[in-house]
Amino acid sequence: MPTRSFLMTAENIMGAGCLADAMTVVKSRGFKHALIVTDAPLTALGVTEKVAALLHERDIEVSVFDGVQPNPTVSNVEAGLAVLQKAGADCIISLGGGSPHDCAKVIAVLATNGGAVVDYRGANKVKKTPLPLVSVNTTAGTASEITRFAVITEETRHLKMNIVDRQLAPLISVNDPELMRGMPPALTAATGMDALTHAVEAYVSIVATPVTDACALHAIKLIGQFLPRAVSNGRENIEARENMTYAQLLAGMAFNNAFLGYVHAMAHQLGGQYNLPHGVCNAMLLSHVQAVNASACAPRLGDVARALGVDTTGLNTEAAAQAAVKAMHDLARAVGIPAKLADLGVNREDFAMMAVNAMKDGSGATNPRKLSQAEIEAIYEAAF
Repeated sequence: MPTRSFLMTAENIMGAGCLADAMTVVKSRGFKHALIVTDAPLTALGVTEKVAALLHERDIEVSVFDGVQPNPTVSNVEAGLAVLQKAGADCIISLGGGSPHDCAKVIAVLATNGGAVVDYRGANKVKKTPLPLVSVNTTAGTASEITRFAVITEETRHLKMNIVDRQLAPLISVNDPELMRGMPPALTAATGMDALTHAVEAYVSIVATPVTDACALHAIKLIGQFLPRAVSNGRENIEARENMTYAQLLAGMAFNNAFLGYVHAMAHQLGGQYNLPHGVCNAMLLSHVQAVNASACAPRLGDVARALGVDTTGLNTEAAAQAAVKAMHDLARAVGIPAKLADLGVNREDFAMMAVNAMKDGSGATNPRKLSQAEIEAIYEAAF
């Protein structure tokens, strides 16, 4: 058995109302000037100003870059880095979901390592410790606040590049469900299904361990129980919001160490080519990919079915695996995920090109089955 490690953010602050306490922790680290990296909608909603006010109360200067797009680009990173350098900030606060967190991670890398974004494409290219990063979540799905991954879009080629390095994991993560009350149902559904995809792909990964299994299965259980409630009444049901923060955190702990599979490899192509929301792409592909994976990991998919609340009594291993596929599909429909890729403007003519690129995507390396170009094209067709 090869040596294994378990990596995540060093300090994780969580629970309703924890934001103020988290900013006190930031103060205790001795930081003097923070750059908030976020998006324009959160600024418009007043969330950016709320975080800035808490920092000002603790005598920390604040600058803001709120130009992050839903699928962060190389240009977003470069623009944020320019704001950081002009301000002379000594730390970064990423605020939002996966897009601001990923963008901030790469800004933090460039701030101390120099070079261009593309220099860090792939794994383990970061030589110097990045600028300290504190990641404050406003969604429950990506778990980027604790992971070693960042995904940045190359605008000119419409491709998403994976940047993977243990040094990308933020210094501190913050999950305050009070910040998530205002998430609209569609965003709640997409980010929640993103978390489910993380947990399922980590559980069926060829490098899963008992530690990642425990995280993944409990995440799946919580998502099955609480995602529909968060979607239907997320503003009032703080219990559902809080449990989804724990679910996505657990899913992040799992895939940060057991990695992912072809759902993500294929979803990255849809996001890069069509600028579609990452969580929606994962949700639309999840059951289709696992239906193909079932021949290689049926017992594990049976566990997924049971974690989602399916009674598999009397079912053989293969039937239990198919029950998991159906349960994932049904949950996506129940929370309002679009049914067909065609409804999102995807073109069949792009399937071959996207399949080739998906085969090159590092996310597929730990999938339980190695898939051919034809098999990947067939999955796109099944989801079409």
